[in-house]
Amino acid sequence: MHYSVVKTATLVGLEVFECDVEVDVSPRSLKHDIEIVGLGDKAIQESKKRVESAIKNSGYDLPFGKITVNLAPSDLKKEGSSFDLPICVGILESAGIIKQDNRRFLFMGELSLAGEIKGINGVLPIISRLKAKELELDGVVVPKGNAKEAAVVKGYPIYAVERLDQLVNFLNSTESLECEKIDIDSLFASISQDYKIDFSDVKGQNFAKRGLEIAAAGGHNVLMIGSPGCGKTMLARRFPTILPPLTLEEAIEVTEIYSVVGKLPKDFPLILKRPFRAPHHTASDVALIGGGTKAKPGEVSLAHNGVLFLDELPEFRKNVLESLRQPLEDGRVSISRSNYSVTFPSRFTLIAAMNPCPCGYYGDPIHPCSCTPQQIINYRRKVSGPLLDRIDIYIEMSRVNYKTYRSKKPEESSANIRKRVQEAKRRQLERFKSERGVYANAFMSRKDMKQYCTLTEEAEQFFKLGIEKMGLTARGMERTLRVARTIADLNGNDMIELEDLSEALQYRQKKAFFTTL
Repeated sequence: MHYSVVKTATLVGLEVFECDVEVDVSPRSLKHDIEIVGLGDKAIQESKKRVESAIKNSGYDLPFGKITVNLAPSDLKKEGSSFDLPICVGILESAGIIKQDNRRFLFMGELSLAGEIKGINGVLPIISRLKAKELELDGVVVPKGNAKEAAVVKGYPIYAVERLDQLVNFLNSTESLECEKIDIDSLFASISQDYKIDFSDVKGQNFAKRGLEIAAAGGHNVLMIGSPGCGKTMLARRFPTILPPLTLEEAIEVTEIYSVVGKLPKDFPLILKRPFRAPHHTASDVALIGGGTKAKPGEVSLAHNGVLFLDELPEFRKNVLESLRQPLEDGRVSISRSNYSVTFPSRFTLIAAMNPCPCGYYGDPIHPCSCTPQQIINYRRKVSGPLLDRIDIYIEMSRVNYKTYRSKKPEESSANIRKRVQEAKRRQLERFKSERGVYANAFMSRKDMKQYCTLTEEAEQFFKLGIEKMGLTARGMERTLRVARTIADLNGNDMIELEDLSEALQYRQKKAFFTTL
């Protein structure tokens, strides 16, 4: 047998493509000559050296002759070192070292020169999406370093290998391998809800704490405005301590992204705590949104199902801030290149903080502001109207006075707040159980809003007056209703009542700050 076909798969963004590695050996030459065709990148072209050395150092003979490797489909660009293992298996099958049988395996892995099989990126999203496509397989062979990650997805037998000779013996039925298994329930039970920081560390600022509680319960975007030292960053850093735990579906979505970029913890196959990303204000639009020569997820995708914290919001470059508009609205980001386009999920809660002016002390009762009116106007205009319209909750904060700071009265703990948030989250998950990909009120569609954002008659009249007075846009009205729905969930109300709506409108008061001095 001089011809073989081996199954593998590759990712473009988060979309998986099945690939056939076809190997043909022509024994007319006395040289070892490997040629790889089928639009492989430089890493794949270099794999022939790794494969050749791995075969020799594992105690096998590379077949003499012209070895042609075709990666099909030939019009799809392939990237990365995960093709090493399927290419090697194909060559060994063509040489008769591995006996071909009727079993249908899929192979992924990078080879070392010594024949060790090394871990790769993107195993979880590949297996997850292959399962969704209902591809029939007898098993998936992955590196030992990716075993737990691969076993998260139920459906295919997962075989983990460490060395090439071990794999050859397994395929020739001279050595057995146990299927990898993982207990998801035990993983979730092992996650501690104890944090080194707590909301009880923050004195006063009850209005801000309540706003963040609402944001945590419904996934709403927040902008905190206040002078330096009033507690904006302190509260933002403690925001994750009141967030509800990830569901299994959310955890898999997050883990897929971290797997693609190689940021998955080695000893843990799932990301079980909501991400908290806090890029510096010097970050580029590519760092924030994603991209590069090989399009990779940016900070907005790494914050998926978690928190993106932007401190000193106006200090970010304007083009960087404007690039946030699509992910904030759609919950995903699309990156286009000349020959392909990829889409990454980016459904996150934005927590932003800013000073009221460049020096930070406009309106402060103690420190005088040194900025001119024009400087203040220019500073605030760095955050555009369309971006502000995508913020759900506005919180103006002032400095904490001495009496409050030195008070012996204990502040409410994160654990107590989190209990209320989790109960509100439970109501939402029950509400959206038939809606795929919707886990919080902030991401309701307009169709969902018509069904679930019903107002009492008293609240309806008040909303009409509020809209006229505040001049809300259609988007602003929708975001206000979503916040009101979350407040109603926190209050245990099936319909949105007057007190729920009036509190939501309080957190929508941004016009005065951004238009007057």
